[in-house]
Amino acid sequence: MKPKLLYEFSVGENHAINIKREFAASLDKVWGAWTKAEFLDKWWAPKPYRVETKTMDFREGGKWLYAMVSPEGEKHWCNFNYSGVADSVSFRGEEVFCDEDGNERNDLPKTTWVNIFNEEAGITTASITLEFKSEEDLKAIIDMGFKEGFEMCLDQLDELLEELK
Repeated sequence: MKPKLLYEFSVGENHAINIKREFAASLDKVWGAWTKAEFLDKWWAPKPYRVETKTMDFREGGKWLYAMVSPEGEKHWCNFNYSGVADSVSFRGEEVFCDEDGNERNDLPKTTWVNIFNEEAGITTASITLEFKSEEDLKAIIDMGFKEGFEMCLDQLDELLEELK
């Protein structure tokens, strides 16, 4: 029987979203799925979208430039700028909407991500905080369907981790 895994999603104070999600996989596998393009491309976009990584340099000061690709082939570009990495423990950075060359778009909100990972008894917990500059930016992301889309992505990550066993 598959264990009942924790999933919490809340909108907190200071324009933040807090997510806690357990995965029935080792820290190594979960960390790799969050930090390697070949895995991110398999789960990061909610279906029917998919992700294509253009470039990825996972390190403090590095960047991940990727596109969410619609079924019609339309690309929505994002750049994740890593500002802190503690190997197999945590990473943080700022995600911005951009063009295909990584030039920031100022018409959409920026998101600061803080991801912390911890394994206990073969269950890895990802504690994720998304911070926004204003209540309006937070509302814009929620209105874009972030909660439902990210839940779908996390379920796809579960499926990927199952395949990697």
